[in-house]
Amino acid sequence: MPPATFDATKPRYAARAWEHNGRWYRDKLKIQMWKDKVPQHIGKDGFSKAHLTDVSIEYLDEFIMETCRGEWMHLTNCICAVVVLLLNPLGVGLLFAFLILLGNVPFAVIQRYNRFRLQVLRKKRVRDLRAAAMETDPAPVSA
Repeated sequence: MPPATFDATKPRYAARAWEHNGRWYRDKLKIQMWKDKVPQHIGKDGFSKAHLTDVSIEYLDEFIMETCRGEWMHLTNCICAVVVLLLNPLGVGLLFAFLILLGNVPFAVIQRYNRFRLQVLRKKRVRDLRAAAMETDPAPVSA
């Protein structure tokens, strides 16, 4: 899918009021205690999300887009839970729907949490770069 599909400024990826820019995940779900224990898949020539390898604005923008892509993919996979429920006997459907949700919802939550953190880092980097630019090339003062 085109990168524009995964634009972090779209409403579907925006923070909800109850999320408090990711603090809800930290305070209520204790995400920082378990998020690094779940497996990560990196496809061929994929984007490693284990550690920041750069703090440039371009890199952070790419990382943020990848969190949108990951969230979208995991939430889209959750639709399969509904299909499984509809096509199977209730007991089997419930079991497999639960497994599908268990295998996708935590990963979507991690993507949202990481995106909020990356957006804060990006804002700080933009601020720092502007301040550094002002120090090296201050605007002329008019008399």
